[in-house]
Amino acid sequence: MIASFFQRLMEWTNRLALGSALAGGLVLLLLVLLTVLSILGRELAALSFLSDLVGPIPGDYELIELGMGFAIFAFLPWAHWTNGHASVDLLKPYFGRLLNRLAEIARDLLMFIIAVLFMRQLWLGMLDKQSYDETSFILQIPLWWGYAAASAGAALFTLIALIKLSVTCFGTQADAPTETAEPDVPGGGI
Repeated sequence: MIASFFQRLMEWTNRLALGSALAGGLVLLLLVLLTVLSILGRELAALSFLSDLVGPIPGDYELIELGMGFAIFAFLPWAHWTNGHASVDLLKPYFGRLLNRLAEIARDLLMFIIAVLFMRQLWLGMLDKQSYDETSFILQIPLWWGYAAASAGAALFTLIALIKLSVTCFGTQADAPTETAEPDVPGGGI
């Protein structure tokens, strides 16, 4: 019964983390498109016969700043859930099962604490920007919107980190998310 609970929880968490990463990827693609269009407009505006028709997108830097905050925090749940973050495993082969398990628990606990701190600081930053009605310079977009979008990603990162910590502590080894696979490189790589 507990095993099926952890299995359902992991399937749900996997879908949630993947959906968040895909949303972040979509926003990132839109930001790339925005950048390309703005640069094209800027370059085409330099041509005298097009200068009145085209130009850079106003506030492109502001939109990129706001969108990047969301995209970064949207990727964090997936990176943590799939063990996509950097790790140093030099001593792992020399540790026993118990010490390796304790190291995994410590890693997941530390990531949970970091996620809580991210979420807290973004939330406080959002409240600060909201209380002073700060806006962007060109488009006059309320700055707290960017903090709210990033806070949503940080909240999901916190939830995923808590679930991963729970699975690491109380689940079986079969329940644990698998390591991110290394891509196959013809010839064995470098």
